[in-house]
Parts: sequence; structure tokens; C-alpha cells
Amino acid sequence: MRTHSLPYKKTGYFTKLICDYLDENPTISPFYNRFPKLENFRAQFEEKRSQLSLDQRRALAKRIMFQYGYNNLSQSTLSNIDLLYEPDTFTVTTGHQLNLFTGPLYFLYKIFSTINLAEQLNKEYPKHYFVPIYWMATEDHDFDEINYFNLFGSKVEWNRDASGAVGELSTEGLNEVKAILKKKLGPGKNAEKLVAYFAQAYKENSNLADATRHLANLMFWEYGLVIIDGNDPELKKEFIPYAEKELTENLSFKLISETTKKLTALGFPEQVHPREINLFYIKENLRERIIEKEGRFYVNETDISFSKEEILTELHDNPERFSPNALLRPLYQEVILPNLCYIGGGGELAYWFQLKDYFQKVEVPFPMLLLRNSALLIPKHISEKLKKLNTEIEELFLKQHELITRHTHKVSAIDLDFSKQKEFLQQQFKDLYTLAEKTDVSFLGAVGAQEKKQLNGLDNLEKRLIKAQKRKFSEELDRLKNLQNQLFPKQGLQERHLNFSEFYLEYEEELLALLKENLDPLDFNFTVLEL
Repeated sequence: MRTHSLPYKKTGYFTKLICDYLDENPTISPFYNRFPKLENFRAQFEEKRSQLSLDQRRALAKRIMFQYGYNNLSQSTLSNIDLLYEPDTFTVTTGHQLNLFTGPLYFLYKIFSTINLAEQLNKEYPKHYFVPIYWMATEDHDFDEINYFNLFGSKVEWNRDASGAVGELSTEGLNEVKAILKKKLGPGKNAEKLVAYFAQAYKENSNLADATRHLANLMFWEYGLVIIDGNDPELKKEFIPYAEKELTENLSFKLISETTKKLTALGFPEQVHPREINLFYIKENLRERIIEKEGRFYVNETDISFSKEEILTELHDNPERFSPNALLRPLYQEVILPNLCYIGGGGELAYWFQLKDYFQKVEVPFPMLLLRNSALLIPKHISEKLKKLNTEIEELFLKQHELITRHTHKVSAIDLDFSKQKEFLQQQFKDLYTLAEKTDVSFLGAVGAQEKKQLNGLDNLEKRLIKAQKRKFSEELDRLKNLQNQLFPKQGLQERHLNFSEFYLEYEEELLALLKENLDPLDFNFTVLEL
């Protein structure tokens, strides 16, 4: 197996904000706490150490164990949960939606980034303990974002009516999805294993949160991953003071809006728009925004409403009914976890950058932010075909029309670049400009028009010649297009489209071992693995 690294900015798939962050551009520094380097973690855990009391740690560990229910746990996961009791234990965390059967590949990259960072920290700081956390986004209500996964170019979809928090959805109807999966995967030992994974997770658990926990626990069994569900009445008690400020002071709206203005003034787009109240009201089959009008609090799209006194009583009596949105969930996470670092994709980090001033105001340490690993997996048969076409890995990240044009230049026996001719022509016209200035300045416009006409003529000849060569090599170019389409479905990153099962069919458990071994969370480059 061969590995390659490619700077994120050279892939063309990452925003200027993220590339500037990875370059430690000073303009971004006001929006984060410490850059994620090993040597910076000591100051981070010294800052975080005093936030959680021993009672809070004890409550956290107990609730996590309660959430696992009847699941079997590996010894490494049990040990990590026990370590949460200790004042010198800290966490590194990633979060993800409850995508059906893990959804796209980058779910695995997020988890292994988190596991590997925890291991590196345990080696670097042996007197402390670092636990990898997967925070399940059980309170999301965007069912259409999580009810499918892609397999062999088409969707495997869970069709049903859904409302409210997705974690509470019944797994009813997933037997039909299992039948589709089994048919698509076909016969074979690895196909049977995948179907068994699916069946164990979704048939043996009654709701989507429990099923997702079961599957993630099974897949990352040996790595000590600890899974947490924030939709928990006991854990939400810790968040009551912050939710109260949200309801009565609109504190997050004011501060996040100010920070967002600073980001947009630098030319970076707003990732998430803050609202006056960044909380939802959540009950069975319901998760809707809380809106305040003239001193009364309304639950959007319902008949539910509260006075100020009533909603504060509801918050204290039933904290589980208050659900933070995307901008407030990070604070909730950092309030209940001894967390040092959040690991996420580019879009996630973009909205974390909106939160720094708000965290400072509510006196909660702002975590370090780490871009999760990104990778391109190239199966052996595709690697061999690319070698025959003499195509470099870096070229595959080009837009398809650019890739095809570059390859045409490469394979053509004719020089398709008219740059020398254009330079020669421009030099001739430079002499004409000099002559015109000496004789008749009014003639300059005519010289300029003629220069433009002849340069356009050369451009057209160059394009026609390239087009002719593309026709000549059309068969080879079609093969190259097909290979790029396989590696970049819909001209997007593979990790955002393909499900792990396509690779598991061939590589089985070795797939997870390869990702674990080759994804270094502190190597700020895009990873290419030729399998």
C-alpha cells in the first residue's frame, strides 16, 4: 500500500477560512483558543482542569454507563469510562449525525481522528489520561439528511414518516432496508458480515439512538471509544443555568452576532445564523424553535406557549425538554465534558469560530479545534489503470474539464500550447505601438484592436486544435473520466458519498486497521491511500 499527502489548499475542496486556519494566518487567531499542536495541550488542560467537580465527573460517568444499557463493552471502553472519574482525565470529542449504517465514509475518519489524537496525547502526557468521545447528534430533527446511505451509485433509503428528535425514532421498517442491503451486497462472507452488523444494530434496538450506539460500539470495539447521548435528563440539569440565560438575556444572539460580523468583515461567510433564542422545545415527535414575543414564549408551529415564569419553571422541572441548536450544542458539550479538543469537518469548525466570544462571556473554556482527517481511498485495480494512463494523484483533484485538457496536452504528439506564438505576436505589436507613438498617436487604437483580433485568432486556433486532439484520444479520455468519476462521485469528495461497506466487501476488518494506522490527526494534509 502506498500513501500520499496533499496540502488541503491544493485539493480545491476546502474553503479559504479552513486553509487560513491550517496556515495559522494571524487574521483567524481571534476566533480560536489554541492551535492544535501537541505542545499546546498542556495549557489547555490546565485551563480546563478546574471546571468539572468530582461530583459532576461521577454523574457523567454514571449516565454514560446507564446509556449503554445491555450493550457489551470492551475492556478498553470500560476503563475509559472509569477514568472519567479522575481529575486528571480529559476528553477529545467528535460529533456526528445518526446516519443510517454510518452514512458516508467520513464518519470513520472522524472517529479515527479522535481515537488517534487521544492515543498521541496519552503518549505525550503519561501522567494524564485522554478519552476519545463520540457525541451522537440524537436531538437533530433533519430526518431527510440521515435516512439513507449510498451503495454502488444509488441510495439505500429508509422511507417513513418522521418528526421530532431522530434519536427517538423507532427502528420499525428497517427490515425492508436490510433486505435491500442483502440483495445489493450479494453473496460472500464479507457481505454476510455486513448484513449481520446491520441486523444486530437495527433489529435488536428499538430506537435509532440505541441502534447507532450499538453499531459504533461494535465497529470500534477495540479502540476504547466512549459514546455519549446528550439527550439525557440528568446531563441537561448541568445546562440549566446557561439555558436560563438564553431565555432571559438572549446572550448568545448578541455575542455570536458580533463575532460573526467580524468574520464576515474579513470576507468569510456566515456558517450558521444565530437566533434570538437558540433553543428548541423537545417532546415526543416534536422539536420546534422557542420564540419570544412581547414577554411570552411560543413553541413554533404549535399551540404551546409559556409566560416567563412558566418557561423557567418548565426548564427547572423538565430540562430534557430544552434542546440546544447547532450554535448552542457546543456549549452544552463543553459544560458537561472535561473536553480539550473538538474534531470536526470544515463546516463544523466554521460555526465554532463564531462562538469564541460567547464562551468567554459565560466563562467556559473554549476547546481547541481540529480539522478531522480527510482521505481518498484508491482500490488497487484503479491505481493500476491510472499508472497505465500516466496520471498523477494530484491531477485527479482537478475539475474534470481541466483534467481532460491537461491529459490531452500530455498525450498529444503536437505542441498544443500557443504561448510562444502569443509572446512573439505581442512583441511585434509592442514595436508597432512604439512606431505609432512616434508617427500618429491616433493610430494606437487601431493597433490595439488588431492585436486583440490576432490574439483571439490564436486562441481560437489553439482551442480548435485541442478539441481535435480530444476527439482523437476520446477513448483514452473517456477511461480517465470514468476513473475520476469512480473516485470523485458527482465531482465531489469520495468521503462525502461512498459508504464504508463498498470497501469492507473487499478488505474486511483490514479496512479499519488501515484507516487507524494511516490517519494522523495532527498531520494537516489530505491523505491518499492506494489500497
